[in-house]
Amino acid sequence: MYLQGSLLGLGEPAVDPAFAGIRRIALDDSCWLDHLPGWLSGDEVLFDHLHEELGWNHRTVTMYDRRLPEPRLTSWWTPAEGPEPHPVLAEIRSLLSARYGETFDSIGFNCYRDGADSVAWHGDRHRHTIDNPVVVILSVGARRPFRLRPRGGGRSRSFELGRGDLFVMGGACQHDWEHTVPKVRSAEPRISITYRHGAR
Repeated sequence: MYLQGSLLGLGEPAVDPAFAGIRRIALDDSCWLDHLPGWLSGDEVLFDHLHEELGWNHRTVTMYDRRLPEPRLTSWWTPAEGPEPHPVLAEIRSLLSARYGETFDSIGFNCYRDGADSVAWHGDRHRHTIDNPVVVILSVGARRPFRLRPRGGGRSRSFELGRGDLFVMGGACQHDWEHTVPKVRSAEPRISITYRHGAR
């Protein structure tokens, strides 16, 4: 995969522990988002490390009543597997747990290799076992559209996530809203780093 570089992405990966500039967005009375563009510096270094070091899987999923290859690559981490795949991910997990009052105990990695990779509208499955889970996404690599809409359809909201952006979905968001990474005409690769609590 080829990712066009930028000077801001080439330093040692680091985040701002004060979360300066984070913005809370109310989707409705019970659902909210936190958005902080560029929270992680050195995102390209982290992208390259994860791309090379993680054990990527190509899952099959049911689409249109058929079993088909999922149009993205995935990987998963839990503490049982040892230290996080990069030290900055451990620091981030600690900072997020302190800020949001949840013990984030897993990290999911999704690699969108090009514009043909995507994920359909959905809510995270652990909403069935966790009351109002907080789901945190840190995006490294190129920017891609990330969209949300009310469950079952309705007007969507779109964000361009990548380059170290932090995006947090909270409240009843996983119950009442759905999200997607749609296919696009062309795109450089992006890795979505997703912190969850109680997901496994």
